[in-house]
Amino acid sequence: QVQLVESGGGLVQAGGSLRLSCAASGRSFSSYTLGWVRQAPGAERGFVASIYWSGGNTYYADSARGRFTISRDYAENAVYLQMNSLKPEDTAVYYCVARPGLGITTIPYHFPSWGQGTQVTVSS
Repeated sequence: QVQLVESGGGLVQAGGSLRLSCAASGRSFSSYTLGWVRQAPGAERGFVASIYWSGGNTYYADSARGRFTISRDYAENAVYLQMNSLKPEDTAVYYCVARPGLGITTIPYHFPSWGQGTQVTVSS
């Protein structure tokens, strides 16, 4: 069973940076896509970024492209989201997600496995 545990959230000022981590366990992720989805207060969940574990192929939402970088570490079995130039509108709970296969999707419910989430708050 896939288990995803996020860490690294917190409070940061606008323009600052945070690095989120996701420890993945429970199976081999060689044919999986892992990613990040966020949910702001009163809003629907929205796709942020994804990475194909084996090939390293990445995909970003328009709001994240150029500011966020997703990466994975084979040795640590972890996925990271480096977030730079943070804005107040980036404030949300960030979830690590996983789905089998390579196909690109930006639909949050296409990811069947979810972590518990980590809060990111960006002050203006």
